[in-house]
Amino acid sequence: MSQAAEKTADVPAISAYKMVGGEAGLRRIVNRFYEIMESDPEAAAVRAMHGVNLEPVKERLFEFMSGWFGGPPLYHQRTDRRCIVSAHAAFTIDAKARDQWLSCMRKALRDCGMPEAVCDYLDAPMFRLADFFRNR
Repeated sequence: MSQAAEKTADVPAISAYKMVGGEAGLRRIVNRFYEIMESDPEAAAVRAMHGVNLEPVKERLFEFMSGWFGGPPLYHQRTDRRCIVSAHAAFTIDAKARDQWLSCMRKALRDCGMPEAVCDYLDAPMFRLADFFRNR
């Protein structure tokens, strides 16, 4: 097998967006993510970074994740979008906050019935994404 064929052998035939069930599946995951964040005492620090009304941030996370998962680039298409890193710069995001965010997302994926293979496939890229926002 050629090196190019070996490299593409690990690339899934469908996007992560399709793996999670497209718009409906991703909305379920994002909604469950915020339910977990709101109710899990171990996510208190990351929850405290959000305002009382989670609806606007819920929609922005859905839009961002849509494009990041390989679906429609909804966040990028917003006329009021901000650089995603600068939008988080005002918050202290350390390894603890990163891990709380990841824990909520991992639980949301499983609670929404994502197969273990999908959860495993998404785990490393989600870690890299969450770690990218660390500023402490």
